Amino acid sequence: MIADDDDAILDALGAMLEYKGYVVRQALNGKGITEMEHDLPDLLLLDIWMSGVDGRDICKKLKADSKTANIPIVLFSASKDIHSSAIDAGANDFLAKPFEIEDLYKMIELH
Repeated sequence: MIADDDDAILDALGAMLEYKGYVVRQALNGKGITEMEHDLPDLLLLDIWMSGVDGRDICKKLKADSKTANIPIVLFSASKDIHSSAIDAGANDFLAKPFEIEDLYKMIELH
């Protein structure tokens, strides 16, 4: 699952991941992600700064819930300075935008 408030990023990442054979779900913002009950994703790519929502807060909520705690979460952001706060939020990993798609593929395989 990819969550970002930028349609262009969702479309581009979704297309590139589907090309590699992944089944991709998209969320235009982080709202509703913390209420996931069924059909949980194998991995969540989550933007840190979305309109009205901080991805680090979403990450903390998901990691605190026993139903979603084991979902690997990769936070990404245009700011390279928040890597440590992403990890402090419980993220499994972090990517700074812009990133190389090959780095994303490797990270997904890792997690």
